[in-house]
Parts: sequence; C-alpha cells; structure tokens
Amino acid sequence: MDVPTDAISRFRHAVVTGGAGFLGSHLCTALLESGCDVTCVDDFCTGRPENVAHLTGRPGFTLLEADICRPFEVARSSGSFAPPDLVLNFASPASPADYLRMPLHTLETGSAGTRNALALARRHGARFVQASTSEAYGDPQEHPQSERYWGHVNPVGPRSVYDEAKRFGEALTAAEARVHGSNVGIVRLFNTYGPRMRGYDGRAVPTFVRQALAGEELTVTGDGRQTRSLAYVEDTVRGVLAMAGSELLGPVNIGNPDEITMQELAELVIELTGSRSGLRFVERPSDDPAVRCPDITLARGKLQWEPRVTARDGLERTIGWFRAHTHSGG
Repeated sequence: MDVPTDAISRFRHAVVTGGAGFLGSHLCTALLESGCDVTCVDDFCTGRPENVAHLTGRPGFTLLEADICRPFEVARSSGSFAPPDLVLNFASPASPADYLRMPLHTLETGSAGTRNALALARRHGARFVQASTSEAYGDPQEHPQSERYWGHVNPVGPRSVYDEAKRFGEALTAAEARVHGSNVGIVRLFNTYGPRMRGYDGRAVPTFVRQALAGEELTVTGDGRQTRSLAYVEDTVRGVLAMAGSELLGPVNIGNPDEITMQELAELVIELTGSRSGLRFVERPSDDPAVRCPDITLARGKLQWEPRVTARDGLERTIGWFRAHTHSGG
C-alpha cells in the first residue's frame, strides 16, 4: 500500500479503535508498515480477528479486545507502557445490516465510545482523528456535498442511529478542541470498498460481488438511478493518514468524486466477474440517499490528496479477494 510516510513519520505508537474492522484493519497494516507501533482495539461486534491475523505476532503490533464504551487504557504486549501519540477512532458498526441490528450499541459507541477515545488521546497528548461519514449529510439537498453543507438528516428514522451517532461524534470532537485545546481532526468518509468486506454486511459492493460470484440475481434497490461515489480502501487509507499527519480540525471529505448509479455498479460487477446473473429490483430502504458525491476541494488543497484507483481497477482487486476467500460471505 502507498502510505504517506512523510505525513506520519513522527508517530511512534498509534491506537486504532475498531482496528479489526474492514477499514480499521487496513489502517493498522499501513501504520505498521510505515514503522509505527500499533495497538488495535476492537470488541469484535462487527470486526473479525482474521482481519488482523496477518499482523498478529509481528513486532510492534498489539491486539486489545475491549469495548470503547467503557474507559480503556493501552499498553505494549510486553507489558511496558508506551504512550500513544496518535489515536484513530474508527469503532462503530458501519453497514446498514449492522447498525439496524445494534441501534443502541451504535449510538453508545458514537457517544460514550468517542468520549473515551478522546480521553485516551488527551491523557497522552496524542493527535486524534475522528472517523465521521458522508451520512452526516443525510439525503442531501446540496450536490456535490461540501464540508460547509450542514445536511438533511431524519433524526428519528431507522438510519438515524448511525447518522446521529456520527454527527454527535463530530460535535464532541470539535468541543474537545475548543474546551481542552486538544489536537483533533474529523474526516467525513464516503463509501469505501475493498478486500476484507463481509459479503452479507448489506453494502452494495460486497452484496453485488457475492451475488454475481454465486450466480444469483443482483438485488438493486429502487430504480437503480440513485448514485454513490466509491473510493477504494487504499485511497481512503491514504486520505485518513494524510489527515492524521496534518494539524487540520476539519471536517474534511475523503471520498471519490466520480459518481456511479447503483444499476451501473451492478452491471459493471457482472461484467468483471463474467457472471450470467441478471438484475432484480427491490424496495428502496427508508431514508436511502438519492445522491452521494463529495466535494474534495479541501482535501486536494490542504492535504494534497485525491483518489487514484479507478472503479474498474478497485472492483477487479475486490473481486479477486472474494474469489480467494470463501469465508468472506459472513
């Protein structure tokens, strides 16, 4: 993975909450490969030990099973304490299937969990980066979405447990900076995909890939004309680490500004897998956004970051991983 080592070279010990999840595990890998010691914190409610199995036993890597909704501390596996100088807060159920199954835990992770992760960073004077989401914009009335847009969110709908947890996490992080002068940053992540996603997690890319490889019909919600902007995980990791290495508060959008409709995505997956599957249109979920596209002017200007991996290339890599990992259907 192409890691911005110049941006993060000053860090010696990073804590990644949610580090055994899809995105968190890629962050752990990139940080360890850059020479930074890593403590991965996860309660495994959605993360999986196998996502970081390739790191277990490597010098500098520690896996801590803990629920960040409770106060926690970190130490090296040797038992000698080394203060963290970077905390990346990525703990949260992130797919609709997960946060709709665990609504209260999702809200608690975004509130109490964020508070505890901030407290850890404050105790040790560490740089803190909060993983927020494009869901902060809800079903947007501005397109593309810039960081100046305040969003259009249903605060009591089924998706609100995730949307509002992330919006509260942003507010808490910003208040931490104002009250304590802490070194914090907020990234708003748009749809990210790649290896280690779960085939049944409810998100479009793994669902379509799993269905195409199994020869099943691809279930496209609504009329398929709603759009998403898909960033390959390698690009998202670069953006997060560039933010970590900066002094920006944000929020900063990290995502791919190239839109694709859900029908186009399904058809591209069928083409790349060589599947004979067809499409089946199903009911669109409540509060499902009609459009999703980031304005990344700020990330380009302040972080010198923009995505590099095309949808075709990223999907080919993702499909290859799914072909090689039969356990990915979980």
